[in-house]
Amino acid sequence: MEVIIERACGMDVHKDSITACIITPKGKEIQTFSTKTVFLLQLIDWIKEHDCTHVAMESTGVFWKPIVNLLEAESIEFLVVNAQHMKAVPGRKTDVKDAEWIAKLLRHGLLKASFIPDRNQRELRELVRYRRSIIEERARQHNRIQKVLEGANIKLGSVVSDIMGVSSLDMLRAIADGENDPEKLASFARRSMKKKKSELELALRGYINPHQRLMLKTILVHIEFLTEQIELLNEEVATRLSSHQEDIERLDWIPFLASPLEWPNKS
Repeated sequence: MEVIIERACGMDVHKDSITACIITPKGKEIQTFSTKTVFLLQLIDWIKEHDCTHVAMESTGVFWKPIVNLLEAESIEFLVVNAQHMKAVPGRKTDVKDAEWIAKLLRHGLLKASFIPDRNQRELRELVRYRRSIIEERARQHNRIQKVLEGANIKLGSVVSDIMGVSSLDMLRAIADGENDPEKLASFARRSMKKKKSELELALRGYINPHQRLMLKTILVHIEFLTEQIELLNEEVATRLSSHQEDIERLDWIPFLASPLEWPNKS
């Protein structure tokens, strides 16, 4: 027996506007709202005035997120649906508006909701994804430094394994500040790098121009800034995960479950 949702709302969500259709036993009503927060609040009030119990919308870009945040706060059940899934449902007429069509499908239980994590999980995902993008940007800046050095015929990367290591950074900063003497630059070598001092002197003998020094200085400042932002995000992610340490430890064990011989010793 088919179950009908008596009061359903379908939304056609765009960047600057939302067309919403509410279907109840008394009929249907369609309104268009701006996506600015004050009008989104009016949309939620309009849904509540009609005692609407279920809301559905397409998973269009990120435009659905502000609406879902408000619906969650009001404990209104919602479905965010893949647009391709709705297109695959037969029976649509060309003169039926998107919002009305979504509402009709919702009423008859013909929509399959996409998985939407809770708000805390969504926020954590955004933080982790943004952190990854910053890490990738920092890696691009590392590569850019290597290109600048190659353009100046400085072969530091051929001697050191990590061009952004402590010794290398000191050398790069000195080069950016105008130091030309390979012997003085090589003197920044620390620990095991001191054994390669003669190789470093040869590698650091190049022809660096003023614009290349400026580029090095600018890139190094940018890398330092990106590193600070990554550390800030790391702290925030760690704080949000602090209450899930037991679950994280269990997940860390998954790679070892297939091979007991590789199990770590926790003693």
